[in-house]
Amino acid sequence: MNIILASTSPRRKELLEKLNINFSVMNSNSDETLIKDLSLEEQSKHLALNKAKSVFNKTSGDRIVIGADTIIFKNGVYYGKPTSYANAFDIILDLMDDTHQVSTGLAILIEKNGNYYEFLDCDISNVHIVKMSSDEINNWLSLGKHIDKAGAYSVQDEFSKFIDRIDGNYNSIVGLPLHLVYKIISNFI
Repeated sequence: MNIILASTSPRRKELLEKLNINFSVMNSNSDETLIKDLSLEEQSKHLALNKAKSVFNKTSGDRIVIGADTIIFKNGVYYGKPTSYANAFDIILDLMDDTHQVSTGLAILIEKNGNYYEFLDCDISNVHIVKMSSDEINNWLSLGKHIDKAGAYSVQDEFSKFIDRIDGNYNSIVGLPLHLVYKIISNFI
């Protein structure tokens, strides 16, 4: 069975490697535009499905395509990847000293023996970032590790010193709900 991760995220690749399976990586180049009026769960699933479908439609044969997307949500506002340094700074200001939600949508599309299977799920965690000074924010941003991260931070990097608490799955916050991936694909490999 050909397993394809529909993401070039090094974090997702690293997480999927923990399952000790052979897989390839393919960039989805899918649209990551948020849809108005979707719930956090629906939004996450929609973005993950776009990624998985994009790769699934470019491939053929028996295969498992895994798509995931992580978004941040707080007080009715969605936070994706920052568009600039100033935007990243503002995002951190908005998120700090409070709890926000991190949602990772998961889409797994499978073709096996001519049969098609589609699995959609979402894992939501709560993350609390402590109050940070402007210097601390600038020091974090100067590392450049915020650029491709939803919410302009990464829980697994130096930013971890600003994470007060997590209520949820650490791997999902990093970018792939590994427990859900395993539960689904173990029935097909």
